[in-house]
Amino acid sequence: MDAALLAELVAFSGIETEFNDAWGKPTQVAAADQLALLAAQGFNIADEDAARAELVERQLDFWQQILSPVSVQTLGEPIMFELQVPLVLANHDFDFLLHTEQGQRYQFSTEPVAGELVQVTVIDEEEYQQYQHKLDYPLEAGYHRLILTCKDTEFSFEQRLIITPGSCYQPAQFAQQKQWGVSVQLYGLRSARNWGVGDFTDLATLVNYLAGQGADFVGLNPIHALYPAMPESASPYSPSSRRWLNIIYIDVTAMPGYQHCSATRDRVSTAAFSEALLAQRARDWVDYSAVLQLKLPVMQSLYQWFVQQSKKKADLASEFVEFKREGGDSLRQLALYDALHAYLIKQDSNYWGWPNWPEQYRDLHSDAVQQFAEEHQAELDFYCYLQFIAQQQLNAVQQQAKSAGMLLGLYRDLAVGVSEASTEIWSNGDLYCRDASVGAPPDPLGPAGQNWGLPPMLPYQLYSQAYQPMVDLFRSNMQDAGALRIDHVMALLRLWWVPKSAENAGGGAYVYYPIMDLLGILALESQRQQAVIIGEDLGTVPEGIRELLQDYGIYSYRVFFFETAADGGYISPAHYPAQAMATLSTHDLPTLIGFWHCDDLKLGQQLGLYKDEHQLQGLYQQRHANKQQILDSLHGHGMLPADYPRKVDNLGMDRTLNFALQRHLAAGSSQLLCLQLEDWLEMTQPVNVPGTSDEYPNWRRKLSRELEQWTNEPHIQDLLAQLSAARAG
Repeated sequence: MDAALLAELVAFSGIETEFNDAWGKPTQVAAADQLALLAAQGFNIADEDAARAELVERQLDFWQQILSPVSVQTLGEPIMFELQVPLVLANHDFDFLLHTEQGQRYQFSTEPVAGELVQVTVIDEEEYQQYQHKLDYPLEAGYHRLILTCKDTEFSFEQRLIITPGSCYQPAQFAQQKQWGVSVQLYGLRSARNWGVGDFTDLATLVNYLAGQGADFVGLNPIHALYPAMPESASPYSPSSRRWLNIIYIDVTAMPGYQHCSATRDRVSTAAFSEALLAQRARDWVDYSAVLQLKLPVMQSLYQWFVQQSKKKADLASEFVEFKREGGDSLRQLALYDALHAYLIKQDSNYWGWPNWPEQYRDLHSDAVQQFAEEHQAELDFYCYLQFIAQQQLNAVQQQAKSAGMLLGLYRDLAVGVSEASTEIWSNGDLYCRDASVGAPPDPLGPAGQNWGLPPMLPYQLYSQAYQPMVDLFRSNMQDAGALRIDHVMALLRLWWVPKSAENAGGGAYVYYPIMDLLGILALESQRQQAVIIGEDLGTVPEGIRELLQDYGIYSYRVFFFETAADGGYISPAHYPAQAMATLSTHDLPTLIGFWHCDDLKLGQQLGLYKDEHQLQGLYQQRHANKQQILDSLHGHGMLPADYPRKVDNLGMDRTLNFALQRHLAAGSSQLLCLQLEDWLEMTQPVNVPGTSDEYPNWRRKLSRELEQWTNEPHIQDLLAQLSAARAG
């Protein structure tokens, strides 16, 4: 392809052709990889004339909108609007109506040339001019509408004018004390009462216990909606919808009618049901299919009870109606997807998702799908009801957390994307690039790069939809939460796209997103929901981005094992930034004992993750050196008894060393501290092994002991008391 045309296409598409890799080395993106990404975005790279024509068409689509679909601006700064017109309309008079979110209406008229000329461009031999105008009306933070019309014509344009605060929410109490909490995989909570998977009642029990120990939050794995018809698709980071909840976490025994519904009572009182329940509780790994086989029929009978009792339960029925109204199309689409998926998978177990459904069902708006919806209203209503119950139970936990004295309560996690089979892509296909996947370029943890199998959003489509998908995402995930962790926060700036045609994940490039607009929306929703934002800023981080995130009040994510100095030693937590959340490990890393005993390296070798024996031996040597540096640091900070061994040779991880590491981090300077529950229980097996799918049972491992047991153990209570003291100091 002609170099000038390629450069123009690449620039228009937001593709970065050169970047600094994880080792700081400048790296060029191969021309073939650039072309593959252009093809993924719909350009005909095999025909230069066709590609040029497609580029002109997309450029015209932008310039022929006299008023752009969305503008994000900051409160306190001059509010501007831009008009882009063909030259012949530069002196034309336009009428404007400004609707503020607070209910005010302002009318005015102006012509483009009355503003400041900021850009001129020629497309397809026609000149377009862009003028900037000041909007002299008092606007508060929020979502406003600016409507443009022209006398004696039918055309009009509407802009969503988003005025945002300059930073995300931070509680006033942060100035008085540092906070601590724990992260937990909700499905992994064991109790004597749950149905084989942790649920919202288990979470309430955990919250109540930890609040009494001085904790300020409980962090959760993403609790996004997955696939009820395919329970084994269990990764919380490959959801069906990030706006809605995973119904498996509903405590069925807390649903309305459980104590009164005879059909439910008959089902759960049988010996066979009781045996199945006990078997699931006893399992060390969650059997998602078996759990839903227990839960779904009972949920269905309780939904029928609700329908029959709706006149007697008028308040509950009214709340459900309002929930559906507020959920709108998004809720209905999820319910329709789940109902249709269940219907089709009964016919053929290979129907894993809409991309391989019968053709007539692949389009949400097809006649066949709409007919199915009309004929199966009761099933759709059932899935809406489950979302309603899940939201109510989650809300109850957050209210309990706050009532018990937790500053933040629940701390939720927003995944970076959705799977290809998701409801979100089925219902809004124009927004996503299905011929590419999100991932990461080569780095020390993934020398060949990573491909996460998540189709990325198209930046221009996101802009064309006035950023509504991001508003919905941020708002729904801050609901019933005092904090939100944004997985791979670099996605606000750029994502590593891997075209499906690439041989490996390294054959991709970064595609840029409108970070300032997205940060503004994030700040607005954070302030409105009063949710603290934590950005998972690991991996390849461009220069200046951490500073920008800090300016917006977003908390950095500092993992102890990654915080090393130039000499290889570990940075003291006392030197971590205050505006950060510190943690020892994550769901993608080994537990403390697993790290110390090199269980992750042994497991990786068993699973075939290390093809090079020399590389593996190097990792063992590096681990030995790391352990010695950690031991030196703990002794240097007085975290271990004076007579505790000072050499790691033949030193296993015991409780003294384990808890010393946790106290060491607790004494650090970061505002937030998040520890892992499995390290309190001295567990060895990891939650997730990156780079595996079927090789290891990811996202299934339960905690080793039940809530009722470990919450009564004195040594854990002693540790938590020490954490609270360290945070208060």
